[in-house]
Amino acid sequence: MKSKQPIITGRRISANAYLGAMALAAYAPPDDGGFQHDRVVAANASLFTESYFSEPLTGYAVGWRDSNDIEATLQFFAPEVMVPRKFEYREDTNAEEFYTEDNDLRAIKGDFGSVEYTSGKTVAKTENRGLKICVDLDEVADRQNWREFYTGKLLRRLRRNSLRRAIALLSAAATNTAKTWDTTAGKDPDQDVISDLITGSTASGVRMNRVGYGDTSWSKRMLAHRAQNTAGGFASAGMTPEQVAGLIGVDKVLVSKERYSTGGAKAEVVSNLVLMFLAMDGMDAEDPSNIKRFLSPCEGGEKVRVYERQISAKLYEIVVEHYELTKITSTLGIRKFTVS
Repeated sequence: MKSKQPIITGRRISANAYLGAMALAAYAPPDDGGFQHDRVVAANASLFTESYFSEPLTGYAVGWRDSNDIEATLQFFAPEVMVPRKFEYREDTNAEEFYTEDNDLRAIKGDFGSVEYTSGKTVAKTENRGLKICVDLDEVADRQNWREFYTGKLLRRLRRNSLRRAIALLSAAATNTAKTWDTTAGKDPDQDVISDLITGSTASGVRMNRVGYGDTSWSKRMLAHRAQNTAGGFASAGMTPEQVAGLIGVDKVLVSKERYSTGGAKAEVVSNLVLMFLAMDGMDAEDPSNIKRFLSPCEGGEKVRVYERQISAKLYEIVVEHYELTKITSTLGIRKFTVS
């Protein structure tokens, strides 16, 4: 029987953080070796050992679904692509695919015209991410399935972290336009989006197919339509996201209602933004999507892996890890409204 490893104190593993346009704060404090019940910290790599692997909790984590379906929001903004730990992906950073010219006529004894594509491939590696939660057994003595409860709590936080990273990347890569959607006459938020979709699609050469609203920007869209004394305004105000998708000509429209907190007041993840971009489910590392969330299997082949250990008579730890790398694979055509 393998002996359990001692706790390694003093090692600091940086929190999952992304310094981008939105200046995201650290998602969890470093693992400083301290212990506090119900405290989530960045997972210490020393805990990722086979002796602490939990097959039952890993099985639970693989089939876990958040009641608010944050997974669907994450899949909308950054569709997953399964890859090995080290992989190559295609970056579409130019519009050469759509160039046209009048030099395709070969002269007698001459040669055909030559074209060149400079889009290249980038070598990358998925990053090992994880969080740990500390549990005092006296605090959970009367709670059934507390291991699964805390595993779900870590998964929910990891998904929210991933979503914030994806929104930060899309926001930073987008061409921004400030919009005022209020109750004054003449406002047409849907026409604004349609016009920008055409602009973005011309820049990319491929039709933008997804539009994501924050809770605030969607509310402003609805109230602006309601204030218009027209049949079109009244009809548009009551449209569902699915109906708006049909109206503006995209595959999907989603309203993100997710919130987050960095220790103070809660804030919306997408808030007053409208993000227009190209993304597709079930694609690979070669398709022309603007954004991809690359995932690699953990050691046992699962998307997520759970570890657990009892470190003393009353203290317990649960760790959830996964491999992920979210990238903007093409900046072409990404558009954004900042709505006031």
